[in-house]
Amino acid sequence: MKKFLKFLKYLLIVAIIVGIIGAGVITYQGYSLYKEAIDEMSISEKIEEIKQEANVYTEYEKLPNQYVNAVVAVEDRRFFEHNGIDLVSIARAIKKDIETMSLAEGGSTITQQLAKNTYFTQKKQFTRKIAEIFMAFQFEKECSKEEIFELYVNTMYFGDGYYCVADATQGYFDKDVTEMNLYECTLLAGIPNAPSVYAPTKNPELARQRQAQVLNKMIKYEYLTQEEADKILNEM
Repeated sequence: MKKFLKFLKYLLIVAIIVGIIGAGVITYQGYSLYKEAIDEMSISEKIEEIKQEANVYTEYEKLPNQYVNAVVAVEDRRFFEHNGIDLVSIARAIKKDIETMSLAEGGSTITQQLAKNTYFTQKKQFTRKIAEIFMAFQFEKECSKEEIFELYVNTMYFGDGYYCVADATQGYFDKDVTEMNLYECTLLAGIPNAPSVYAPTKNPELARQRQAQVLNKMIKYEYLTQEEADKILNEM
């Protein structure tokens, strides 16, 4: 029995060592991917490229406050507090991924999503996730939270061929961004999670269900009262 327990202890030590080495290799590969990307184009150069390529570039000051609240509530509720990554969300995502044996949950912050959208592919890989984290730190180092959010909504895909918030509001509501009401803000905030599924022109019922999720998050994090949310729900 003692020999067996000693053998198990040995296996555990070996497994821990292998795990540490594996994590080190993945981290190094992720950092190398980040370094290659940032050396090819700096953050400031990338921002300039985004602004030049955008059909209509929308500044943070022009975004309705409730749209900002809706996006933060449903995508990254600690956005204005963290430094690029949300350890609580990552821990929750890792637990979910282990349970499902997949990379279904990413735990990505708005900053990480911006890094992914502007520098990396959408393919789910551990090395890319590590590179994304390094890039998120770089964005947080060089940009204010308002600038990061601004870049995020100007590079997100909203379905129906709309690749920025201005195009989406014009296309879906025939309005300027500044003219969105609360109903439109909460509807639009839910789309980027899965544009092909939640685009209101494609699946209006699923878009409404997603909007209800956004509203529930806003209630939970005290951006809206239940009464205010009920008014929106009655419009749906």
